[in-house]
Amino acid sequence: MLDLLKDLWGFMRERKKFWLAPIIVVSLLLGALIVFAPGSAVAPFIYALF
Repeated sequence: MLDLLKDLWGFMRERKKFWLAPIIVVSLLLGALIVFAPGSAVAPFIYALF
């Protein structure tokens, strides 16, 4: 996993694609929210998003 992050950071630094960082972070947070939320009180708010 650490190698993947190093490779991703190296790609973004070399190609000057730093605008990808916020997209990746938001995607990971949204994915984590979808995975962990079905059994929690946040579930009704997630269904409203989609």
